[in-house]
Amino acid sequence: MVQRISSGSPFETRIGYSRAVVDREMVYVSGTTGYDYARMEMPEDVADQTRNALATIVNALREAGSSLKDVLRVHYYITDMADYDAIVGVLGETFSGIRPAATMIVCGLTAPEMKVEIEVTARIGAGSS
Repeated sequence: MVQRISSGSPFETRIGYSRAVVDREMVYVSGTTGYDYARMEMPEDVADQTRNALATIVNALREAGSSLKDVLRVHYYITDMADYDAIVGVLGETFSGIRPAATMIVCGLTAPEMKVEIEVTARIGAGSS
């Protein structure tokens, strides 16, 4: 049975996607930007955007019965290489003990205030195997 998880973001309804989809033990978390959904604000600081994106991902994984320890693959989308050090500082704190397969792509995102987007794939229980 497939489970669809929402973070409550208005973008999910408008665009027609789920924050995460769980299929058996696999969890697919959609690309997540740094919005603070409680306030519908985007911080200007890229490190804060990265932290917000990760917090949204953690919440989706938790609802799926998973955690960051179960993350197997990450895609990072960044808009400017000048932000690289600030972003990887936060990512290193988060993923250094987990070490998922990862790809970072420099690209444009859908709104000018977005500086980073993170997408993860996890397998429930992977962190304990």
